[in-house]
Amino acid sequence: MKSTFEEELQKHGHIAFTNVGVSMMPLIRQNKDIMLINKKGKERCKKYDVVLYRIGNRYILHRIIKVRKNDYVIIGDHCVHKEYGITDQQIIGVLEAVIRDGKRIDQTNKIYQIYVHLWCDFLYIRIMILYMKSLLRRIRR
Repeated sequence: MKSTFEEELQKHGHIAFTNVGVSMMPLIRQNKDIMLINKKGKERCKKYDVVLYRIGNRYILHRIIKVRKNDYVIIGDHCVHKEYGITDQQIIGVLEAVIRDGKRIDQTNKIYQIYVHLWCDFLYIRIMILYMKSLLRRIRR
């Protein structure tokens, strides 16, 4: 019988897996990079944390861009739409590190922190670039 991420996090305190989907590119490449996720503690998550949360039977890994009193505003690094109303009860884990090509990239890594600030602090420029990229792809077809 297959166990859920919640069960594995409860049992071991952490999980490691590869992702399906492109919503966290360029940080996490689909089926290539390994994500190390720790069980969410009792404390609130922070801005820029990458969190694993559940909506219905879907698990989603996206980044917090705003901490509000009762919830979070979240968006994938390769997404253009923000998600509102994600609560602490939905968040089951927090990204600790990514293993890319055998090298561990921790949240404390200086290059990672620069990436996060550039990618998130200029969110609207990033969204515009992603829209333009999508438009050019559609025009080419």
